Amino acid sequence: MQKQEYELTWDLDSIFPGGSSSQELQHYIESIKKDMINLEINVKNFHANEISVNEDIIKIINEMNPLIKRFREASAFISCLSAQNVNDTKANLLVSERSELGAQLGSVQTIWNQKLAEISENKWNQLMKDSALQEFTFYLNECRNNAKQLLSTEKEIILNKLGIDGYHAWGQMYQTIVGKMTISIEENGKTVPYSIGQAANKLSSPDRNIRQSVFAKMQEAWQENADLFSNTLNHLAGFRLQTYKLRGWDNVLKEPLTINRMQQDTLDAMWTAITNKKKYFIHYFQKKARILGIDKMSFYDVGAPLSEKGQTYTYAEGANFIINHFEKFSPKMARFAEKAFEERWIEAEDRPAKRPGGFCTSFPASKQTRIFMTYSNSMSNVATLAHELGHAFHQHVMDDLPAMNQRYAKNVAETASTLAEMIVSDAAVQQAKTKTEKLSLLDDKLQRSIAFFMNIHARFLFETRFYKERKQGMVSIERLNELMENAQKEAYCDTLDEYDPTFWASKLHFHITGTPFYNFPYTFGYLFSLGIYAYAQEKGGTFEDDYIGLLKDTGRMQVEDLAMKHLQVDITKTDFWEHGIDLCIKDLEKFVELSK
Repeated sequence: MQKQEYELTWDLDSIFPGGSSSQELQHYIESIKKDMINLEINVKNFHANEISVNEDIIKIINEMNPLIKRFREASAFISCLSAQNVNDTKANLLVSERSELGAQLGSVQTIWNQKLAEISENKWNQLMKDSALQEFTFYLNECRNNAKQLLSTEKEIILNKLGIDGYHAWGQMYQTIVGKMTISIEENGKTVPYSIGQAANKLSSPDRNIRQSVFAKMQEAWQENADLFSNTLNHLAGFRLQTYKLRGWDNVLKEPLTINRMQQDTLDAMWTAITNKKKYFIHYFQKKARILGIDKMSFYDVGAPLSEKGQTYTYAEGANFIINHFEKFSPKMARFAEKAFEERWIEAEDRPAKRPGGFCTSFPASKQTRIFMTYSNSMSNVATLAHELGHAFHQHVMDDLPAMNQRYAKNVAETASTLAEMIVSDAAVQQAKTKTEKLSLLDDKLQRSIAFFMNIHARFLFETRFYKERKQGMVSIERLNELMENAQKEAYCDTLDEYDPTFWASKLHFHITGTPFYNFPYTFGYLFSLGIYAYAQEKGGTFEDDYIGLLKDTGRMQVEDLAMKHLQVDITKTDFWEHGIDLCIKDLEKFVELSK
């Protein structure tokens, strides 16, 4: 039975009551600190050449596993607090406390990894045959191999500690500045202040004058704070580059490739395939411009709806639409989504003081997730909601695995989410009642292809070139604008009339510290999910368990091995990627035919 209403705000009190003043949260953090000290003592007392090394490794794993889950539990809660109200000063203090705790845990893990690296090759090979360690062989080998690429334990610990008030502090500074920014928009003769997130929603208005006006105001706002944002970006990059230099790393992609467990050949094959196929999408820009009644589209037109009144969905309608269509792909996924709506795991209310954007965060100790977004009744919002529920389902199927086997890379993290989004988008197109509605929904799908093949490519090109110049010194605001606009012109095949030169300031991903080059994982996830989707359609109803098996392996395999095991494909070759792009070109062909 479909529910008529779901609450738009999430429930955090069931995890820790009291918000940022929660006493339970403080006790929880204190217990983590205490257990962290004990773990650190045991790790430091671990000796690589002792007879009992097998038992000692198992003991430390059994200690580390629940501690990592509890740290992630507290960390996720703090992320939710700081996102739901950027003016919550206590939440901001908790963010700083989390950074210190994270650095402490990072130091313990650094010591542990280095200890594993000290074990002789012969002894290590024997250890990996121990049946009690079989479940952790990928994790242990990864820790050992990564440690060999780092500085000494003492130096890595110093870097971790300096990062709290240096590296990570710059990322926090960026979010603080953005949280306080407002955009004033004229509405019905009144000036209304909007948060950055709320103003961004106006860029999908069917009225080009509104899009153009809001875009111009946002450009002004980013430019006004450009000196602050250029400091954030330059110092974040400077810290990274100095760290890489100390470790002897020359390639700035070494860290993101390692984090994403992928080879350079795979990344090159993906971008080569996209570059080879981009010319087909020029037709999209030409057709859409004609439909919008303009000669040439600008950056703020790419996301424009094709009709004045597109299909709208209340929050409950959007929820039911998602549940119904997840059911056809995976009943387990549908039941999970239903649970998330019923138990208020989602913060969707449109209100001021919320952080812009959306995310999904996991609470592995309590086996829950929380989703953050701002919902405004569009099909695009429904797709975003499905996207975040895909992330949540990915974590859900891994809940019973050890913490070290749950840490999947960013590129495969975007696979489950993009697949969930695709299920909903395809269903919307198929159910369209009129030609106009079908054209609008195909446009919505193609906007995502453009985002992954062009917008993300522009980010990658910008960041690659920015880091090259940053090695020579600080990069000026003017040069950042120039690099950004040049990257966009190249990525979009110079099909637009006006670009977004301040995108380097407005895009959060350039300023986060958790993952450098957080751009190409999205495109990887999009095309990889297309491959999975095509495979699922071939297999039919038997695919659900195969899909869950693939998701469970994402935390314990290199992506090339994952693709070979579950899809029998070699992703270091362009063929796989071109096959996925061809599916998008079929959407483009339908769009062109319908728009005649």
